[in-house]
Amino acid sequence: VQLQASGGGLVQAGGSLRLSCAASGRTFSDYAMGWFRQAPGKEREFVAAMSSSGGSTYYADSVKGRFTISRDNARNTLYLQMNSLKPEDTAVYYCAASPIKMSTPLLRLRSQYDYWGQGTLVTVSS
Repeated sequence: VQLQASGGGLVQAGGSLRLSCAASGRTFSDYAMGWFRQAPGKEREFVAAMSSSGGSTYYADSVKGRFTISRDNARNTLYLQMNSLKPEDTAVYYCAASPIKMSTPLLRLRSQYDYWGQGTLVTVSS
């Protein structure tokens, strides 16, 4: 699976952005999908994930209630709607694909993902 993330940019605190991740090369609906982020000097961390069917979602506590993950299997695209952005949300955001079929909190783990996009930078100014 090839993944291409887009939609990052500069936004003021309290603003919103929607990230997209276009997938190609394999059957998109066969894969669970996730978003991770990496801030300067920090490790890559889990943000949100969605099962292959779209029936289950998982969020990091830090974004719960502000971010929404969604997917359009007909368009082979994953989304991350980010509202009420904070300066601490500043990071490079990566989308990733996992072959896991079942809905499981294991989707919070980087090790469960086989394919990664190139990342898109989100900068939130205070």
